[in-house]
Amino acid sequence: MSLTDLSCDAFSKKLFSKEPVPGGGGAAALAGALAASLAGMVGNYTSGKKAYAAYEPEIQAALAASEASRAALISLVGEDAEAFEPLSRAYGIPKGAEGREEALDEATRSALLPPLKMAREIALLVDELEVLGEKGSKMLRSDVGCGAYLAAAALRCAAMNVSVNTRSLADRAYAAEVDSEVASLLEAADRADALGTAVAASFVKED
Repeated sequence: MSLTDLSCDAFSKKLFSKEPVPGGGGAAALAGALAASLAGMVGNYTSGKKAYAAYEPEIQAALAASEASRAALISLVGEDAEAFEPLSRAYGIPKGAEGREEALDEATRSALLPPLKMAREIALLVDELEVLGEKGSKMLRSDVGCGAYLAAAALRCAAMNVSVNTRSLADRAYAAEVDSEVASLLEAADRADALGTAVAASFVKED
């Protein structure tokens, strides 16, 4: 049974256990998928409503994009786990053994790709959450805010899982290139936080 076929309870117990996967990367992907699902819920409740008819094209576009992000991030839960296995095996090679460093470097380059894909996907999702925050049903503002906060956390967690790998790469030019992209992607996490904070502030009653 794949990780994504597990129940919520079983997945959380597996995450809790002394097993190498799922780990932080899988948790980040799942959190991002939940953020995308909240975006989709807002879009579905808004679509077809007379009061929001003028925004129907944008809502439909946000719905399609959110579903694409949800599916991609769910897939990355398993992809992240699969990418970690070669790295785990490489660390098991005795120190000083011929080819150990090369095997570690190759496995590290592969291991950073799933969380990098997560960060890219979540950054795109933030764009859709911003659209839904502006044009989605006002009755679901809190869901937009929750999705935004989840997306921000997921993106930062994904970025951390990239950085923990780039720091040990032999190819420092490639590592710097990836780190630069991640730094740029993290700007979307700041925007997501700002969106969540704005939504939360809208519920605070003035004295």
